[in-house]
Amino acid sequence: MQKGEVVILRGNIVFTPEEKSFSVYENSYLVACHGRVEGIFTKLPEQYQNISVHDCGNGLIIPGFVDLHTHASQYGQRGLGLDYTLLDWLREYTFKEENKFSDPVYATHTYQAFTEEVIAQGTTRVVAFATIHQQSTRILCEILARRGVGAYVGKVNMDDNCPSFMKENTQKSLQETEAFIYEWMDHPLVKPIITPRFAPTCSRTLLEGLGKFAAQYKLPVQSHLSENVSEIKWVQELFPECKEYHQVYQQYKLFGQTPTVMAHCVHMSEEAIQSMRENQVIAVHCPDSNMNLTSGIMPLRKLLNNGVKVGLGTDIGAGHSLSMPQTIVKTIQLSKIRSLFEKKEEPLTLSEVFYLATKGGGNFFGRVGSFERGYWLDALVISQEAAVTPLSPLEKLQQFIYTGTPACITARYINGKKINF
Repeated sequence: MQKGEVVILRGNIVFTPEEKSFSVYENSYLVACHGRVEGIFTKLPEQYQNISVHDCGNGLIIPGFVDLHTHASQYGQRGLGLDYTLLDWLREYTFKEENKFSDPVYATHTYQAFTEEVIAQGTTRVVAFATIHQQSTRILCEILARRGVGAYVGKVNMDDNCPSFMKENTQKSLQETEAFIYEWMDHPLVKPIITPRFAPTCSRTLLEGLGKFAAQYKLPVQSHLSENVSEIKWVQELFPECKEYHQVYQQYKLFGQTPTVMAHCVHMSEEAIQSMRENQVIAVHCPDSNMNLTSGIMPLRKLLNNGVKVGLGTDIGAGHSLSMPQTIVKTIQLSKIRSLFEKKEEPLTLSEVFYLATKGGGNFFGRVGSFERGYWLDALVISQEAAVTPLSPLEKLQQFIYTGTPACITARYINGKKINF
């Protein structure tokens, strides 16, 4: 075994193999070989004795965060237009902003800033929408790959019910999507994902073509589902043959036929919840954006109790921050608010939501988000100012999640490789 193949971190190791509790290893060694975790040891095994150790002292070692839904192209419009609700916000701000990505110079500038902020915030894997523009989508992939961030990136598809300057020719949209797939499908870290923006902006022909691509190339799918009451009504008007919103995606093989993430899932019928469970579709909770656009609160506990898989997303720019720790906080707070009115919905705990932000969301990428043997070493080293009262590792984690900043993250690893920052 070559020394360069092994990474050893020493410190207070905290992660969530299961939702209900944390695993804590104080003053222990986390060892990875070829990017994958070999084990956690209180005493370093003999075969690793001559390999250098990154000693984190009293710091924490936790898994990197996984953001399952964001719009990289909306990074520049954070905080703008948030007095609107969803459909007006798209019309007044978002489509106009995304149109700027026809300029590769603008795309490069924005996507570089987005990627650096993702890294700063401790996000090691991200599922991102780009725009309809093939060239600028390629630029986003190149920047993420160069910086070593794990990602699924979608070239957005929309050919109906949108401004003329953002409306694609259906066949050209499919052709450019297929070209993008060919270019990135074999990359080890940054991969394509099928991305119909949402049902109202896609023709039946486009949805059918995208479903065929997902099946042919065995690609995952991302889109939006049941975010806003007006949006749901619009879908019913546009697709009267479908009783439920999710059935639009389902009939075009974009709902679990390959791994699928659907953002928001705020207004969900019992039938829709059952279909998500049966098709193993992942619901992505985006608390900031749902509050900012007055969309509602995802019934997260209800989804979990009904066997639906859930991850977390920042949803820039309807969300105003790429901080996954703050997304964790908002998720817990909103679950407490719902529990006041929905007595059957117990508030979520920190371990449960930390799990969603690491291993739960990481499952979409494979063996990601935990420190169990065989998992990819995506890790953050957290060092905070000494507290007035000594804190246990779990207390340090609580304080970081609620009060920490990117400055507390002193090292970042993705696939066992340290990310320069």
